[in-house]
Amino acid sequence: MAQLFVKIPRERIGVLIGPDGCVKRYIERKLSVQLDIESQTGDITITQNKDASDPSLLFKAKDTVLAIGRGFSPERAYKLLEDEDTMLAIIDLREIFGRSPSDIKRIKGRLIGKEGKTRKIMEEMTEAYISVHGHTVSIIGGVEQAEIAREAINRLIKGSQHVTVYRFLQRKRQELKKRRLELWEGRPLLPEET
Repeated sequence: MAQLFVKIPRERIGVLIGPDGCVKRYIERKLSVQLDIESQTGDITITQNKDASDPSLLFKAKDTVLAIGRGFSPERAYKLLEDEDTMLAIIDLREIFGRSPSDIKRIKGRLIGKEGKTRKIMEEMTEAYISVHGHTVSIIGGVEQAEIAREAINRLIKGSQHVTVYRFLQRKRQELKKRRLELWEGRPLLPEET
């Protein structure tokens, strides 16, 4: 039996379990895994069921558990289960700033913005979900969307002005729309369009 081990913050254990265990059960049923949760430590063992045929489901379960642990609501974390191309990216601010709580707090403030405005704008422009929790910034989105969000976050971390980052996001959003339109226009015409 294949197993993976992850650790999430203890304060997120209740969210992972959910009311009457509904979140835990949903993940277990959807991905053919068993979640053994040690609520005192935040240690979680993910075991693939014997009848599971797809080993990638174990890694989807790991990403879903980590996403909930990094501050995403279960509903947002479920996006990882619904779409093959959706990924989780986690930026550990301690790797950039060491353990300086004041620097991490300052950067978290820049990333969230007043009343969550900056995070909301980044989510709208990239079509990705962003969570700032503890010492991490996490992203759930398609590969391109996550990469654009990561670049915007890195620019803010390095001190770029918000307006400059918003312009970057606007440009990238237009590029994505143009690419989608080109793909769409390259499709065969439907009968009602002829």
